[in-house]
Amino acid sequence: MELRQLRHFIAVAEERHFGRAAQRLGMAQPPLSQQIRQLEDQLGVTLLERTTRRVDLTPAGQELLERGRAVLAEIATLEADVHRIGAGTTGVLRLGCCGAATYASMPRVLRGVAERLPGVALTVQGGMSDAAVESGLRERTLDLGLLHPPVATPGIEHRVVGRERLVVAVQQGSPLVSGRGLAVGDLREQVFVGHPEGSPLQRAVDELCRGGGFQPRVAQSTPEISVMLSLVAAGQGVAVLPEQVRALRLDGVAYEDLADVAHVELVLAWRGEDRSAVLRSVLELVVELAEQW
Repeated sequence: MELRQLRHFIAVAEERHFGRAAQRLGMAQPPLSQQIRQLEDQLGVTLLERTTRRVDLTPAGQELLERGRAVLAEIATLEADVHRIGAGTTGVLRLGCCGAATYASMPRVLRGVAERLPGVALTVQGGMSDAAVESGLRERTLDLGLLHPPVATPGIEHRVVGRERLVVAVQQGSPLVSGRGLAVGDLREQVFVGHPEGSPLQRAVDELCRGGGFQPRVAQSTPEISVMLSLVAAGQGVAVLPEQVRALRLDGVAYEDLADVAHVELVLAWRGEDRSAVLRSVLELVVELAEQW
């Protein structure tokens, strides 16, 4: 049985009239009648009881009508799903976000995808170190990542989607809290809660302090932003972080701008060999959204 034959039979069965069915299908009546007879011959059953005035369904014809409708509906759904996958408007992607990007950039991406690409499901991992995001891409546990460069793994492509100012997290009630901002030199005598040694953010902090004429005294380091802020709230030191961290409010922590403006880049990274349409759709959307951040 061909799908064309099934569609033609359903038209006749629904219209109960060959002339109206032929008009609905945009074809002449004799070829339509011939196709229905061929279908009955192939199946070895009578599907329609024909009279001069109307057409009635046999029990076999009623069964074919009901199940044929279901078959055509399933095929229509399949065609639509295949089209959406090919167009990159449906699928599943795994997104990893570094530290502070978890609290501002990641929600923006999730909202944008939900609004613009509702057929795409994003599974997310947040609060990751830059190294962990890059490793996830390399090991294929992530499809897309937001992290701070450099990205050293061959085959991982990336694009800058933001430049974030650095801010200082200090204990609430500290003399450093003024609301007017701080100069790097104001941190000379402070103990720092640091990022992992050699990480992009710690290198940025080290460079910032060297520009102020001193080397930061790091009491303890952690890759987790929430832990860093908890240590700051406990009076264990100050922390220099990307400004997106302001979205994370914690009792006992205040944020001060740096008068000595310093930035870190935020990049969107993916495996260059991944040519899936859904990845390309999300990449294009995130780049567009980033222009508004």
